[in-house]
Amino acid sequence: MPKPDVIAARPPDLPSPWRTEARVTLMEDARAFARDVVLPLADELDPQKAEMPRSLLDRMAEKGWFGVTIPAEHGGMGLGVFEYCLVSEELSRAWLSVGSILARGQGLGTQTLDEERRKDLLRKSARGEWIGSISLSEPTAGSDLAGVRTKAVRDGDEWVLTGTKRWAGFAQAADFIEVLARTREPGEGEPRSAGLEPFLVVKEAGTFPKGIAGRVIDKIGYHGFLTFELELDGVRVPESDRLTGLYGDEGADADSGGFASVQRGLNIARVHTAARAVGVAQGALEDTQAYLQEREQFGRSIAEFQALRFALADMAADVAQARAFWRQVAHLLDQGEPAESESAMAKLVATEMAVRVTNQAMQLHGGNGYTTERRVERYWRDARLTTIFEGTSEIQRRIVSDRLLGKA
Repeated sequence: MPKPDVIAARPPDLPSPWRTEARVTLMEDARAFARDVVLPLADELDPQKAEMPRSLLDRMAEKGWFGVTIPAEHGGMGLGVFEYCLVSEELSRAWLSVGSILARGQGLGTQTLDEERRKDLLRKSARGEWIGSISLSEPTAGSDLAGVRTKAVRDGDEWVLTGTKRWAGFAQAADFIEVLARTREPGEGEPRSAGLEPFLVVKEAGTFPKGIAGRVIDKIGYHGFLTFELELDGVRVPESDRLTGLYGDEGADADSGGFASVQRGLNIARVHTAARAVGVAQGALEDTQAYLQEREQFGRSIAEFQALRFALADMAADVAQARAFWRQVAHLLDQGEPAESESAMAKLVATEMAVRVTNQAMQLHGGNGYTTERRVERYWRDARLTTIFEGTSEIQRRIVSDRLLGKA
């Protein structure tokens, strides 16, 4: 049975004070692109666990979406977190991985020590010519990034990286891999995150450089790009490719050491994840709305049964609530507010909501929902991941509770 074409022609739902003509135009453009370009590709490639084609990234680059948050002086759109998440939500409604790939631009991998090179990389990032992979986690270090054990040893004008990294999405197809490694052990009285620095491993797209071997992790969802476990064996990185900024504990104070330099980035990532989760849930909602009107039982449309109507109403309310929340927090970030607790709350609320809504969507599809003939199973698989990546729900609860009660 063919999948229905159900990305609805929803009216622009940007209430004051967030509604501007430019934002409505941006949202409508992203929505049309998701419907006409992304959705057909997702329907074809997701069942194959295949990668999104480079041609899709090129079309997104033409829109300028890899540079939404890059200043206009460097070729970007010069917009804020709000617009970045607005585009990502619409793309994620069609395929989560496409809403996610935008984060691999936005100036990622540009914080080099040389200012002129940094400007050049920013321009490439804005054009979609510098799309990267982030390699932070390890088999024994996920939420606790301070537990990273990959070593970076200085050898003249180079650093030599050795260790195992895990969950490096898009690593082979990327133009670079940003690797978090330990240059030294923490000294007495220093935080556990002391000595952690990011390094830029420049590579040819589609290959791994000398010293890196990648093993594909077979995921149950989040298809569109491959995710790898990487073995780094003497990877040489010039000093010029050591990036500025340090990483620290997920639950560290916002003003403590290295964590302060990436706190805003972590908060943006959480709100971005909230927006992506809302997009996935919106897809499940719209598909279910169409299915209830299509399906007939007992001589009439099941859209007439009150229990099912009320379930759909609850789904719609949950999606709208989470959407309003991420927009509010994105606005705060664009206003320069730290919004650490709010970002964690938005991520927690939206991702847990996406799991509930996609699960209910599958239930309302009945047996048809438990097939690959309908998109709802894709939304269900992808939604489940949103409660895990970019900090698990438990980490978000830790952040919020620590702000409310102090650290345990």
